[in-house]
Amino acid sequence: MQKISFTENLEFNDKKIVTQVLLETSFSKEIRILLKKGQLMKEHKAPFPIIVHIVKGSIDFGVEGTVHVLEQGDIITLAANIPHDLLAKSDSIIRLTLSKLDAAERVEKVVADS
Repeated sequence: MQKISFTENLEFNDKKIVTQVLLETSFSKEIRILLKKGQLMKEHKAPFPIIVHIVKGSIDFGVEGTVHVLEQGDIITLAANIPHDLLAKSDSIIRLTLSKLDAAERVEKVVADS
């Protein structure tokens, strides 16, 4: 058993998006993404399905040209290889669930390129 918190030890950064793998299981990786209002993760794709959960805040979640407003508590799924982007409408804490087969480094690269 492992216990973590998505809302403790928050260190938002005005200059860059902050990502951290908080939990890795036999089937998934749970990543916390901290976005300050106005920060953007540019369009990208994931090689496996993902789950995005808005723990706090709100974002515009663009999927293939359509913007979906996601608010605190919302959770969505997205199939593999679907282009998407994220724009923080307020300071936001996002839980990203990746397949165990996906790499957290891929997410870090998306952030670095944004």
